Amino acid sequence: MPNRSPSWGEPAPWFHAHTVYNPRFAFSSVAGRFVGLVFLGNCSAPPTIKFQEAIKNSKLITNDNKSVRFAVSLNDKDLNNSLTLSAFPKQRIFHDKDGSISREYGALGYDHASQKETFSPYWLILDPTLRVYAKGGIDQPEAFIKVMQSLPEPARHVSPSIDLWAPVLLVPRVLETELCETLIHYYQEGQAEPSGFMRTVDGKTLELRDNKVKRRTDVNIDDETLQIALRQRIKSRLVPEIARAFQFQATRIERYIVACYDENNAGFFKEHRDNTTKGTAHRRFAISINLNSDDYDGGELWFPEYGIRKYKPPTGGAIVFSCSLMHAATPVTRGTRYVTLPFLYDDAAAKIREANNRFLGDGVEPYQCDE
Repeated sequence: MPNRSPSWGEPAPWFHAHTVYNPRFAFSSVAGRFVGLVFLGNCSAPPTIKFQEAIKNSKLITNDNKSVRFAVSLNDKDLNNSLTLSAFPKQRIFHDKDGSISREYGALGYDHASQKETFSPYWLILDPTLRVYAKGGIDQPEAFIKVMQSLPEPARHVSPSIDLWAPVLLVPRVLETELCETLIHYYQEGQAEPSGFMRTVDGKTLELRDNKVKRRTDVNIDDETLQIALRQRIKSRLVPEIARAFQFQATRIERYIVACYDENNAGFFKEHRDNTTKGTAHRRFAISINLNSDDYDGGELWFPEYGIRKYKPPTGGAIVFSCSLMHAATPVTRGTRYVTLPFLYDDAAAKIREANNRFLGDGVEPYQCDE
């Protein structure tokens, strides 16, 4: 059955695509703002020329915090097409080499009359959660421009009068103050290491480090007594709340760490998702348990797809959220934030984790699933 283009209110498929600066651009990373996505196919075709000329002549200006626009082309020469570059930023032209993106979006499909694939150019405007906000044909450039010019602020895309909230769970009283202090002391006595993040490189999950993306240091909790203390409290105080709120029964924990975000380097972690590689696909829920909430400013959790609201649980309290949600840790502006950050999953996900060992790169420890 051929794919159809997503309709109003429906989620747009996520994909990875080639751009001039990134051979594997993750489309899901642009969430949190409005996105214009134009399927041009061949930028030299007459209908698409007219569309691009209209954008060029409109001098359509976008603010990256509010909206961005992308083009999808089947022709790699379009990456350097002068007209296309006047309508779309160079780094925002996707080369759909094999047509897979265009097929998934219903722009490229089999025509039984001609017995060959044909391209039907069109455009979408997606909301900050990457759901279809508006849609039109390539012969409607004026409509595209008008909608892009009249977009509300991303945090107000639902309604001017409604403050958005993320689908997260705040649970107080998970860890006692004494245990929080013990964990902070454990960090201070340990050997802190710069914290990395996972990316897919040449088909393998690798841990990368870049202080433009993340500034945090971690200490692994190797003390079995502390691991047991954390596990018992998560199991008895947090897991039942997750089951009630999300109808998910967590049975396994990934990693025991104490993490530190410090004001001296404005510690932060840019927008990201926690399950986008083969090595992290098993993760179901992320947990952020603050250990000293009154001792710092900044360092809050933010979910860009769901407005500007920031989240900061009290000392010993937890924020629980799906690993699929885009989120960020905002810079610490005063003091030092200590936090423990486990991931939860279940037995079925444990089998996925073990099966994906073959996709782990050097330096990433393989996993063995114990039934």
